[in-house]
Amino acid sequence: MSSNCAAGGSTSVRVAWCAALAAGCTTAAAGPDPAKVATHGAAPFAVQLERLAKLQHGIDLIAPPAGVDPVVWQAMIPKDNQPTAARIELGRKLYFDARLSADGTVACATCHDVTRGFADRRPVSEGIGDKLGRRSAPTTLNAALLTSQFWDGRAATLEAQAILPIVNPIEMGHKTGREATAAIASDPAYTAMFKAAYGRAPNYDDIGRSIAAFERTLMFLDAPLDRYLRGDTNAISESARRGWVLFNGKGRCVTCHPMNRANPIGSDGRFHNVGVSARHQKFGELARQAVSALAKSDTAEAIDRLALETDASELGRFLVTRNRADLGGFRTPTLRNAGITAPYMHDGTMPTLWDVMDHYNKGGEANLFLDGGIESLALTEPEISDLVALMFTLTDDRFATENTAELARQRAAAAVRRPFRDDALSTRKKLQFE
Repeated sequence: MSSNCAAGGSTSVRVAWCAALAAGCTTAAAGPDPAKVATHGAAPFAVQLERLAKLQHGIDLIAPPAGVDPVVWQAMIPKDNQPTAARIELGRKLYFDARLSADGTVACATCHDVTRGFADRRPVSEGIGDKLGRRSAPTTLNAALLTSQFWDGRAATLEAQAILPIVNPIEMGHKTGREATAAIASDPAYTAMFKAAYGRAPNYDDIGRSIAAFERTLMFLDAPLDRYLRGDTNAISESARRGWVLFNGKGRCVTCHPMNRANPIGSDGRFHNVGVSARHQKFGELARQAVSALAKSDTAEAIDRLALETDASELGRFLVTRNRADLGGFRTPTLRNAGITAPYMHDGTMPTLWDVMDHYNKGGEANLFLDGGIESLALTEPEISDLVALMFTLTDDRFATENTAELARQRAAAAVRRPFRDDALSTRKKLQFE
């Protein structure tokens, strides 16, 4: 433990962090003993906290993160939630507190597990009462740089995103924000921490603000590809270097996944129908049902329930805009750390990055609302492997061990099964709408 508490980073943040570790991590995961709480497959919170301390060792959690333009970074933080040590520490405590769920079994860290790439590595996530949602949990790594939150962008900010799961019936399950606040407000430690962070008693909005403040510290942008682009030609393999050429050329990946200093995460922040939902849904009928339901209530909570509890989930961005052009459209995910955050797509239906490449290589899945930029690519098998090699160079060096293991796992899985591969479509010997 002592080595993780050596000098480095913001002193006040570091001192509180080390105090939590000195207490066996129990203060940061107050409430029921984390070892005894049903965690729905997530690693024990104490284990996650120890891993997090190692990942963030020596980093100033308040300063703009390395690799991000400071002006861009500041512009993305609300004026009423500027980062402070007190806010970050409060948010960290709440992130690992299962009392924010109605049955005391689910915390943010359940579906955004530090040991699983800050996701849950499941096709869809599990909430209270072992209830399954309809979407895959996106990683919270680098989520602070997304221009909207959730797969359909139904939350504009990290603050708005942080509180919706707390009152969703199949996620954390509290009936109201007031009920969730009451679950922690009697804890004297929280009373003091909210006062230090925001100058007032515990309340629902500040729960969201503090969790967002903590999530802004989860920046992981130091990967082999970055070193390569800075001039270290040996930072990535020859295969990955070929993949970078394909990424910006024949593969057309850069169209939706631009990467630069102002936007280092590899997402255009827009919403695209790439045909994933089209395999098993009829958008027209679903849209009529959703519009009817939203006519009765179109609150953020109502949209959240449709997105996670019903077949309307597959409508994607349409649930937010009710714009026909958005049917089946989902936000372009970040490419950062993609190697350690399988499975892929909004519904977790693609186990490997080879599957993702096969999907795009054949031009997605035909449907009336398919994004106009999706078309067959005629990538050869070696070219697909080169693109996959590139994807694994986007994982932060702090996850190098997990990244190597996951590459081996995915390669072995792809050698056995490639359900999305269609050579006839990819080479246009057969056309999508034939």
